[in-house]
This record gives sequence, structure tokens and C-alpha cells, in this order.
Amino acid sequence: MFELAKRFIEKECIIFAFDGNQYNGVIKEVTDGAILIEKRGATEAINLNFVVKIKEIVKCKK
Repeated sequence: MFELAKRFIEKECIIFAFDGNQYNGVIKEVTDGAILIEKRGATEAINLNFVVKIKEIVKCKK
């Protein structure tokens, strides 16, 4: 999951955890044990061992 999560750096994503929680924001950094996301100026760390799925949020272009 570490190598796959690195592909989403600087992209706005939804991160799904195995306990049903969802986190969204821009992925700033991926380390061996955590993903750092930023949303509205605040930074949050998510344990990489609990991540089930990462989905990029795609903005519609008109």
C-alpha cells in the first residue's frame, strides 16, 4: 500500500479505513507508517496499516 499511496501525493483524495471512517483532503506525504493529509489548512496523520482504499476526487471540467 505504501508504494501505491505515493502515487496520490499532491492530489485531493478520499481515504477509506477498515473501520468505516473516511478522510478527505490533499495527500501531502506518505511514509512507511502514515499518510499526511491537509484539509482547510489543518494537517492530519492516518495510520497506513488501517487504509483499505484511496480514491482520487476528480473535478468536472466544463
